Amino acid sequence: MYLFLLGLVVFYYLYRWVRELPRVPDKGNKYVYITGCDSGFGNLLARHLDKQGFRVIAGCFTEKGEVDLKKSCSPNLTTAHLDVRSKESVDNVAAMIKDKVGSRGLWAVVNNAGVAIPTAPHDWLVIDDYKSMLDVNLLGVISVTLSVLPLIKKARGRVVNVASVFGRISATGGPYTISKYGVEAFNDSLRLNMAPFGVKVLCIEPGFFKTNVTDVSILNKNVNMLWDRMPQEVRDDYGTEFLQKTLEIMLDKVAQLSDADLMKVVSCMEHAIAATRPRTRYSPGWDAKFFWLPLSYMPSCVSDYIFNLQSIPLAVQKQ
Repeated sequence: MYLFLLGLVVFYYLYRWVRELPRVPDKGNKYVYITGCDSGFGNLLARHLDKQGFRVIAGCFTEKGEVDLKKSCSPNLTTAHLDVRSKESVDNVAAMIKDKVGSRGLWAVVNNAGVAIPTAPHDWLVIDDYKSMLDVNLLGVISVTLSVLPLIKKARGRVVNVASVFGRISATGGPYTISKYGVEAFNDSLRLNMAPFGVKVLCIEPGFFKTNVTDVSILNKNVNMLWDRMPQEVRDDYGTEFLQKTLEIMLDKVAQLSDADLMKVVSCMEHAIAATRPRTRYSPGWDAKFFWLPLSYMPSCVSDYIFNLQSIPLAVQKQ
């Protein structure tokens, strides 16, 4: 019986692998618009697709990001200054893309731009902390998508949204998980809306990878800034030992969990863009596949218990 079930599992994955092999033709006439190309996944994806022959339009936040990317790519790649928080910036890039792609439309948009700070317990934060992150991670995704959606529909193309495993389960406080849950909701509703037009909407849900999002020096600076800004009564509730242990855990566990092989994510992005039959969702990273996603399906009492086991005792609990 067990051998039969094992055989079915092996057959399923072999069938899926063969089914997902074919790639779309005529890459040289397919334009792909990527946000957040200064570094990380977006930068690596832009260079990877450029080598494969796609016409890449890379949105960069900084001039240095544009210059560096141009140096490492072919003349077919186009860069553009893009601030996803600015309607004017988003509209300007969309107008440029419309002129460039013409009647063929835009094959794909990859909403990759995102930030991870400020992240902290909710009572460390103020409402502006939420607004600043949602402007990039959620409203920026929606704004960019809507700006080029008519072009995507014309090409019967793809929308690829980069969410996170933390769009499936909340392991931290602050706006990051909220923004990623929002991306998941936008992705799912857009997928249903666009299906009649032949547009595929795909979601990437990475685990921990070594990018600016998991850069320990950036995270530590963020925590110290928020701690210094907090009212004294909130600091008293947590205690200085909480701050020290938080910094130690970030240095230890975040570094351990973060995978240095960014191509695991980029390969999923490339498949979503180039495969004839892309998957609806991709979950790159062993931590995503074997810990975060299974945990997201468990009862809340189970996930709460696991998270509470790892929590740092507060000063107020010791009183």
